[in-house]
Amino acid sequence: MDLTPQPHHTVSSFDDEMNQLHAQIMEMGGLAKKQIQKAIASIKKEDLDLAKKVLKRENKVNNFELNVDASVNRIIALRQPMASDLRHIMAISKCVNDLERVGDEARKIAKITAKFYGGDSTPPNPSLLRDIDNMSKYAQGTLSDALEALSRWDMDSALAIAKSDEELNLAFSDALRRLATYMMEDSRNIGYAIDVVFLIKAIERVGDHARNIAEYIVYAVSGQDIRHMDSEEAHESVADVQNYNSYK
Repeated sequence: MDLTPQPHHTVSSFDDEMNQLHAQIMEMGGLAKKQIQKAIASIKKEDLDLAKKVLKRENKVNNFELNVDASVNRIIALRQPMASDLRHIMAISKCVNDLERVGDEARKIAKITAKFYGGDSTPPNPSLLRDIDNMSKYAQGTLSDALEALSRWDMDSALAIAKSDEELNLAFSDALRRLATYMMEDSRNIGYAIDVVFLIKAIERVGDHARNIAEYIVYAVSGQDIRHMDSEEAHESVADVQNYNSYK
């Protein structure tokens, strides 16, 4: 393959490549979203067959990662994009990593489903799984919102998502406390409770990855890296850039 830089590319061909790259990441996002939906459904419905489907489809998410990475490398090598275009490309490259990890979280959940309901052992007490429903709704909702923001490069929506994971973190902490209580009340719950900790941590991590995607959107659109900022600092940082650009 000839990777000689082509500085005199036409605007339309470059736009086509950027649109194709964006379409790739959105398709990958859709697959990762379905994987986590099915994985959570498998544990809630005690559906071993559904868990097996999640595990079988994991390679598709991994292949998307490789394909998008290849597209990113090709565009950078051939087009040498600058400024805003480069930020968008790098944001997509980072989103790929988080979406692949969402697929990893789906795999973890599916494996726990298989462990709980795939053998001859007694399934866990439903009380141990009581927090899954609430946590999964929030995590999946945040991921959906992040993907919607990514589809439109919507910085305002991304800003709201990027700093709104407190509820999920609190739910995770509450779940850990309840699990500790169950273990103290009945030592027979200990083995299952440890697996449930890994399960709810996987769900909590989906929210973290969605938040990361939102932060990359803000960076792509505004040029501001809002990681490690609180909500007020992030909004002020972006507002400063917008005010500066309006007076240029």
